[in-house]
Amino acid sequence: MTTARRRSTSLIQRAIIIVLVLGMLGIVLSVGAITTNAFDAGDRFENLVARIERIIWPPPADRPTRPTVTVTPPPIESPTPEPTQLAGASPEPTATPPARTPVDVDIIADHEAVFAHEIDKDWCAPAGVQMTLAALGLGDTSEAFQTEIASRVREWETWEDSHNYKWGPAAMASALEAYGAPGYEIHAFEFRGDALRAAAVALEETKSPAILLAWRGAHTWVMTGYKADADPTVIPDAVIEGAYILDPWYPWISSIWGPSDPPGTFQDLPEMKRNFLPWERPEGAYPERDGKWIVLVPTLPAPDTAVTR
Repeated sequence: MTTARRRSTSLIQRAIIIVLVLGMLGIVLSVGAITTNAFDAGDRFENLVARIERIIWPPPADRPTRPTVTVTPPPIESPTPEPTQLAGASPEPTATPPARTPVDVDIIADHEAVFAHEIDKDWCAPAGVQMTLAALGLGDTSEAFQTEIASRVREWETWEDSHNYKWGPAAMASALEAYGAPGYEIHAFEFRGDALRAAAVALEETKSPAILLAWRGAHTWVMTGYKADADPTVIPDAVIEGAYILDPWYPWISSIWGPSDPPGTFQDLPEMKRNFLPWERPEGAYPERDGKWIVLVPTLPAPDTAVTR
């Protein structure tokens, strides 16, 4: 189905739903409140429309979703004791261990150029997808492009991915693939440090942004770089000291999480501990994700179109 035809069908379906909802709520009372969003009536109206939409046109029950892969990093090996040297034998050369030198990595030179603010308060996922695509040279930062991405969520949503339907990390990975960025995988980690280290290694090796599921899985952060006490691609126990982040919530202020930061802000470990928290969603259980740190990890090299360096 072409994009134009898909949009036309979606608009017709949505129009039918809205007529039904208005009929139930009462046209006169609803329109005024929704127009001004009085008492959050506009947001509640959109949620009601979405619920009825899924009752009338539910996603296919057998639609497959992408797995969440639990990653257990290998244990850090202790140095093997040197064998006792026999008298008169020539000493064997020993390999020089890599230097533990601090690193500061950011694959984006101009964060403003790839930043996109989420148009709607529930659009952090499509905005995160949009910024990732912009960094890879596969999309722009316009409101029109974000709206297009958001409008296609029904192609990818599943209950297993999001019990609220709409956007979950699997839908985000599918959206990235649909726009030319395949290879993003959902990885779950028992510890924050392991999650950040894996994201840093993947980012460094692919020159592609990683996506962190912040705010206990309720929000999207695009990670474009990091600081560490050593190169994590060489030293397995390198400590990631923070990350460079694109936060689509900026410049809004959250009543729970506080002010957001400008594009490319370095979030140090205290800020990572405050914002990048283990998955815990109020709508139900996610056995593969609950209590774990979730990252959308790039596994393929960035395309030649990427603006990453």
